[in-house]
Amino acid sequence: MEGFFAGIDIGSSITKVVIIGKDIIVSLSRPTKPEHRRMAHKVMEEAISQSSLSFKDISYIVATGYGRINVPFADKQVTEISCHARGVYHILPTVKTIIDIGGQDSKGIKLKDGKVINFVMNDKCAAGTGRFLEVMAEGLGVRLEDLGELSLRAKKIAKISNTCTVFAEQEVISQLANGESVEDLIAGIHEAIATRIFGMVNRLKVERDLAVTGGGAKNIGLIKALERKFNSSFLIPPDPLITGALGAALIGRDIFESAILKGKPLSREARDLKEVSFFE
Repeated sequence: MEGFFAGIDIGSSITKVVIIGKDIIVSLSRPTKPEHRRMAHKVMEEAISQSSLSFKDISYIVATGYGRINVPFADKQVTEISCHARGVYHILPTVKTIIDIGGQDSKGIKLKDGKVINFVMNDKCAAGTGRFLEVMAEGLGVRLEDLGELSLRAKKIAKISNTCTVFAEQEVISQLANGESVEDLIAGIHEAIATRIFGMVNRLKVERDLAVTGGGAKNIGLIKALERKFNSSFLIPPDPLITGALGAALIGRDIFESAILKGKPLSREARDLKEVSFFE
């Protein structure tokens, strides 16, 4: 069935848009800015422009993520848990456990036949998130994108005792002043994050295959620390940032095509903006 569908994922740090037809037509990621509504319009317009489509060509739009309530042109809001599950399953259908490491939270999602059967989330503390890594990088005076490669040069894994971001930063700076190498400290930071994520996700009774999504999936040092903790390799989508937006677009396509098959085609006036449950 022909048509074009869009997913927009407004995360705390990055906003992602994916437009699909039979396959992905365009995907883009941009930094999230404070004025979510204006930014949502801007990134959607940019994505549509890149796709050589017009807004009226998009049959259905699903919004997800931290700022999903601020996408007035979306036809439906869907939780990021459901969207990440749908997106990952589409790309990596053997995955049963997902770890998503975002800017302000981290999640563990358990799947069975592509459906969410359980999840855990850390959204109360920055430890185990991209923000934690940002603060540590600033404290060490290195670029965030260099953390992974630098940690691979470590001769040992420094011990980081604190998981609170503020105290961990102070501890890292103190150890640096006492002669600990930057590389060893970064390896220790990755180990501390992996330990925290393992403790959270292990409550799901982890099953293989495992996948990592979000910005943390681009950090090779963090991935290796997670592999040591879980005693398993991880699958990583080609672009780990867009799985939520991709899942949103796929869910939109499912909703639209299901309505047509039931003989109840969706007009824009008939669509409501409501939340979809985690397990829907």
